[in-house]
Amino acid sequence: FACTQCRKRSRTGPVLHPHKDMEESIHMKNKYESLFEGLKSQENKTLLNRVYTQLYIIEGESEGVNEEHEVLQMEKTLRKQLVQDTPINCSDIFKPVQGPEVPKLKIVLTKGIASIRKSVSVQKLILDWAEGKANQDVDFMFVLPFQELNLIKCDQYSLHRLLCDFHPEIKDLDPKIHDVSKVVFIFDGLDESRTQLNVSQCTKVSDISMTSSVGVLMSNLIKGELLPSALIWITSRPAAANQIPPQYINRVTEIQGFTDPQKEEYFSKRISDQDQAEKIISHIKTAKSLHIMCHIPVFCWISATVLQEILKQTHTEIPKTLAEMYIQSLHTQINMKNEKYEGEKERDQKKHLESNRSMILKLAKLDLRDCGIDVTEASVYSGICTQIFREETVLYQRKVYCFVHLSFQEFLAALYVFHCFISNNITALQDFQLQSSCRSENVSLHELLIIVVDKALKSQNGHLDLFLRFLLESNQRLLQGLLTHTHSSPESITDIVQYIKDQIRTEDLPHERSINLFLCLSEMKDQPESFRTMYNQRNTQERRSGQCSALAYILTSEEVLDELDLKKYNTSEEGYRRLIPAATNCYNLTAYSSKSPSSVVTSAKSFLRDLHLSNCDTQDSGVEQLSAALKSSHCKLEILRLSYCLVTEEGCSSLASALRSNPSQLKELDLTYNHPGESGVKLLSGNRKVTRVWEQQQSYPDHPERFDDRVQVVCRESLTGHCYWEVEWSGRGADISVTYKGISRKGDSDDCVFGRNVKSWSLSCSDNSYSVWHNNKRTAISAPSSSNRVGVYLD
Repeated sequence: FACTQCRKRSRTGPVLHPHKDMEESIHMKNKYESLFEGLKSQENKTLLNRVYTQLYIIEGESEGVNEEHEVLQMEKTLRKQLVQDTPINCSDIFKPVQGPEVPKLKIVLTKGIASIRKSVSVQKLILDWAEGKANQDVDFMFVLPFQELNLIKCDQYSLHRLLCDFHPEIKDLDPKIHDVSKVVFIFDGLDESRTQLNVSQCTKVSDISMTSSVGVLMSNLIKGELLPSALIWITSRPAAANQIPPQYINRVTEIQGFTDPQKEEYFSKRISDQDQAEKIISHIKTAKSLHIMCHIPVFCWISATVLQEILKQTHTEIPKTLAEMYIQSLHTQINMKNEKYEGEKERDQKKHLESNRSMILKLAKLDLRDCGIDVTEASVYSGICTQIFREETVLYQRKVYCFVHLSFQEFLAALYVFHCFISNNITALQDFQLQSSCRSENVSLHELLIIVVDKALKSQNGHLDLFLRFLLESNQRLLQGLLTHTHSSPESITDIVQYIKDQIRTEDLPHERSINLFLCLSEMKDQPESFRTMYNQRNTQERRSGQCSALAYILTSEEVLDELDLKKYNTSEEGYRRLIPAATNCYNLTAYSSKSPSSVVTSAKSFLRDLHLSNCDTQDSGVEQLSAALKSSHCKLEILRLSYCLVTEEGCSSLASALRSNPSQLKELDLTYNHPGESGVKLLSGNRKVTRVWEQQQSYPDHPERFDDRVQVVCRESLTGHCYWEVEWSGRGADISVTYKGISRKGDSDDCVFGRNVKSWSLSCSDNSYSVWHNNKRTAISAPSSSNRVGVYLD
């Protein structure tokens, strides 16, 4: 065992017998090698290593408010991935990213929203250690979940007794062995803790045999008074993480769930039939709200369970919204329950919902004990309630139930409120704290929905956001059998859609609420129309940053855009920044600044091919950032336009270096109206393609778009966007023109002559006069003194 200071192995002191060491590893391997998704039962048991998918864990944490809102989490995750964070493997949680020469970290705090698989990451760390794959310098790993610590009845414990109760296999060991061993403590689920922690002012406990409360023992471990060389890993949801003073934390990490490739990996591992897995992956990609929610692993499991069942059926509609997914999840769990416990294979959804109405509505009331549910009966609905039950020690004879994810709780709450409305149960609606608005027994659906919309908009932390979306999309067709009768009110739906649009346009609406209102429209199948209205409308008033966040979400929710012009949106610098995530979802981007698009260019998920930064205050500093992005292997740019960007020799040098260092796909680089100087031109000329011209007559085949009677020549390819070229003329004069493709080519009328119609413009040049022609009107302009070179700029 190792010295607590120098970590050298000691030849004296307490000795851990080899068979005990092996016994501990075997016990931990047996305990943590299996993963249970849903109820902890034999049929839901899967080997962790077979289905484990690496999560996206980063150093630090997301910024901003409302950490637990899944859509904002998506937005923050996208921004994080755009700057190319280095993900951390859960087995390396104590290893600094700077390098091996830096001392290992003592206390690590890992944050993550509900059901993001913090506990599965803990499980993977322990399993890799028990199987000899990682952290083999560690002698003991002790897991103390807060959910189980809450069940402790005794007020006074020594640390050794506490460890023996949780890990009976070590009870025969000398307690002093922990002082000279390398020990890792894992406190999982700080947000579930009812233990009082007072790290800064706790009573000192420095010996493993001293007794105190569990909270004081944990505080002394964190403070370093007790087992000062021990390593500690704490997991928590963000809202509860501040219970640990930051001065005691050496590293903060955040689990951001699955990236897009990890989602596909999960489905491929979870579903043995790869053809079926591919169909499910394809469907999830087309339903954007489902695809976004799948960054939460438990939602991947729900989706896999539901869609596997539906694909076996021929007439069941595949869910496309969150509400439809959860409704179908109810059907799936009832079918599985009937087949397993009653031997019934009939899949009449309406009949099943009728027979299980009482149970589901009790669940929808959210309080299992007070609603008269038998917990044994509730456990039958394994997809809705997960049983957390440990049989290993006397501490865990109680059974604890929780929803698999808070979103399911919100779905059931919305279902219950809608049922109360249908059944005219005004008392229950008043219990839902709508009493100030629902005093009338004849409250309309429109009035109810407006009340809930307003209530959700007043929420500071968005805790009603998902509830609102589920309530607005309560699909009565799919819920037939559960509802006593249906309620048809198309006028109410039309009115509430318009009400939501009006709220989006208000000046003081936080951007989190703007996003959720767009998602509400999406659940109500109205989102494409709203998106087109907002996207295509040029607004003379400054668009709020919150609206820009909502718009960015909508833009990323659509198919890949052909073109996105950020300049058309009148907004602040912050508003433009929030629009940037949408730039990964377009082929052609016109931006207002070079700073943010640089991160888009380097994103592996970006579709960007054509970037327009003309007339921006880019300068050499901005070009340097872009040049670094051009070197990225993820860069797919084919066209980069930088005209009127104040670029000098320095910027050209950066561009030349980027083009030399990476076999870029860049085909066109526009630097007109800049100041490259001779050295800049020379540096970039090595990257040009040279065209040789022979001064001899070349045959040219006939073409149907040639002019019949006019000696005029046009380009074969049309020009789009900002274009600039220069023409040098000689002789007695020349006409230099631009025209729309629709100009007439037949005959000799003015419809065929450049400048003599509305479809073309022409500059007539001679030695002593210049004039511009358009729509058969001539405008004389002063002639230059010496140059026969004309610059043409097409905007």
